[in-house]
Amino acid sequence: MDIFAKNLKARAAQLGISNAEAARLCGLDERRYANYANDQREPDLVTLVKIARVLNISADELLGMADPRPQTERTQLLDRLNVAAAALTDHELRTIVTQTEALAIPRPKKTGKQVPTSTSGSN
Repeated sequence: MDIFAKNLKARAAQLGISNAEAARLCGLDERRYANYANDQREPDLVTLVKIARVLNISADELLGMADPRPQTERTQLLDRLNVAAAALTDHELRTIVTQTEALAIPRPKKTGKQVPTSTSGSN
């Protein structure tokens, strides 16, 4: 299998998306993208750059000319988030940013102490 096709499939898998989803994100016809992923065709330079940008990977990595970046679970999740966010409308993106910021606000740590409850029947 050609290195580009192998790396293209691997990148979609890292992002947790199918080839069809990757094609849609890249604005390409599914059959055209499948031809690239199945080593039946190679993209022109403009298409290669577009695919790399959308999938948040360098063209050099896709072509096997650069070593892949080390992928921790955190970097994989951030890559997935970036790729998904790029497909959102501005309104959807604002909503997601607001929700994410709300989750990121530091909260007081839980002490693990439970509030005692009254078990006596004093009414």
